[in-house]
Amino acid sequence: MAERAQYEELVRQFSAFGLVKRELGRILPDGCSHASAAVLALLSRYGDIRMGKLAELLAVDMSVISRQVAHMAAQGWIDRSPDPADRRSRILRLTPEGRDQLDELSERTTRLLADRLSDWTDDEVGRLIGLMARLRSSFDSTGCEPAGLTAVTAHRTPSPSHPYASDRRTDEGRP
Repeated sequence: MAERAQYEELVRQFSAFGLVKRELGRILPDGCSHASAAVLALLSRYGDIRMGKLAELLAVDMSVISRQVAHMAAQGWIDRSPDPADRRSRILRLTPEGRDQLDELSERTTRLLADRLSDWTDDEVGRLIGLMARLRSSFDSTGCEPAGLTAVTAHRTPSPSHPYASDRRTDEGRP
């Protein structure tokens, strides 16, 4: 087990990681928030999904999802349709415009990471990915996808060299 000083340094590093998140936020296109990016990524990953399941995956209240979905539908990024099994519920689906937005987000994120990590070796980037995935799984008792911009790059068709290619769920993990 690590010593107390190591955990204290880890907390300091987590706090400093806000800089990375802010930088990632600066590359978002106009009208696209971190929340919108997370919703687009989840719809890409899981396909058509009920609003309730989306709220569960993002660990937010339905009222939050309703507002986010309304904004994204107004942007033309998603379609909402009644669930044939329960007409009170809505099924969300990514539109071609939403796919284009997600592709743009993924391209921007990939360029930024490639630029900032240009002096890192492939092995170092791979170790970082592995350690971050392990850290996340140590905190994730629900099996839900973490919300945030990192989900943006984990959609269905990453290239083999894509930084999050190994962080994809298989079809059996679909809701």
